[in-house]
Amino acid sequence: MARLFGTDGVRGLANGDVITADFALALAQAAAHVLRLETDPVRRRPLAVVGRDPRASGEFLVSAVIAGLASEGVDVYDVGVLPTPAVAFLTADTQADFGVMLSASHNAMPDNGIKFFARGGHKLPDAVEDAIQDRMAQAPARPTGADVGRVTDMRGAPARYVRHLLAAVPHDLEGLKVVLDCAHGAASEVSPEAFRLAGAKVWTIGSSPDGLNINDGYGSTHLEELQAEVVRRGADLGIAHDGDADRCLAVDAAGEIVDGDQLMAILALTLKDHGRLAQDTLVATVMSNLGLLNAMRDAGIEVIQTKVGDRYVLERMRGGSYSLGGEQSGHVVLLDHGTTGDGVLTGLMIASRLAETGRSLADLSGVMTRLPQVLVNVKGVDKDRVEIDEGVQDAVAQESAALGDGGRVLLRKSGTEPVVRVMVEAGTEGRADEVAQRLAGVVSERLAL
Repeated sequence: MARLFGTDGVRGLANGDVITADFALALAQAAAHVLRLETDPVRRRPLAVVGRDPRASGEFLVSAVIAGLASEGVDVYDVGVLPTPAVAFLTADTQADFGVMLSASHNAMPDNGIKFFARGGHKLPDAVEDAIQDRMAQAPARPTGADVGRVTDMRGAPARYVRHLLAAVPHDLEGLKVVLDCAHGAASEVSPEAFRLAGAKVWTIGSSPDGLNINDGYGSTHLEELQAEVVRRGADLGIAHDGDADRCLAVDAAGEIVDGDQLMAILALTLKDHGRLAQDTLVATVMSNLGLLNAMRDAGIEVIQTKVGDRYVLERMRGGSYSLGGEQSGHVVLLDHGTTGDGVLTGLMIASRLAETGRSLADLSGVMTRLPQVLVNVKGVDKDRVEIDEGVQDAVAQESAALGDGGRVLLRKSGTEPVVRVMVEAGTEGRADEVAQRLAGVVSERLAL
């Protein structure tokens, strides 16, 4: 059987071939069995925190998940609609044995997904996910009588999460004008509440979820409305979340986009200034822009790069006890305050830096010069040969030598399809595209199936 879990849980078309009510029930039952093996020995039986984003399909899927957990003897705190990082935080804060989040993140409304957090709010290792998948082939335990799980609505969960966010913000936002784009998603209530309580004047867009409009024309993958609204309101900055608010992108006062690399640069320098950047190190992925690497080098900050995926960033951060990491897409992890990417926290921290320094977002993000980046997907090739084919590697070496310190070449294989991704950065977009197309041609010819 193919592996169910991807880089961030199980995801697909809700009520389609995989993400059905029956599947959610069975997955939850299997997870209950596997994860209860590490239950707190002091507690009589396991406890799980369960939350979701506002997708319509989440209404029936969360019922199936809760039913699966309770039917296996797990007590459940149902926290309702909240961001993914809120579920991770509450899993740790309540000392629950694990957490479950139903969301397809930035995907369109018809999709949904199920992801798990271990005790402490950390993502599951691959081996544990595989054990859950294997367990699905076996019959559930089905305890009876008083041994079944009990379900409690955790009505104070949003306020508890907001208090956690506010405790992390080092400087109030008094006088700051902010536009928030909540993607009609899970942060539509808690993000505006947190920013207002921190002292900012707040306008919101994309903050009226109806179960069908999540990520539809709003959020971190559709920044046009936020750019226009920031300029129209004369705001100091705009913050965009995705559907489950584990990522954040920003817009400066002129309506220019500030991506995850630029946000990490600002936060790295902020933490370094305050002596809180562990080992003066930032963890990023291989897709981070060369401009970020150059800026960090100039600031005396080391950059450790991982494979693409926030779980790999997190693994490296935890393994090396680093405090800051993230991705260009806006997944930013502040490990002193959370166990996963948190778009609301990231936005608050960026706004706090503006308020603390009195500088504009454009000025702060100017610490790095972003090089033009071109990405070409080469389809229908033997991706597993990309790192060993001499012709491909010779072409990469030649193009890299020609670009010198003013550019970069990266070839990586897709994790799910016969595709090789060719990424090139150079001084101009034209130069980057020229090199990328040449390399794509070599890959297509040398690795053709």
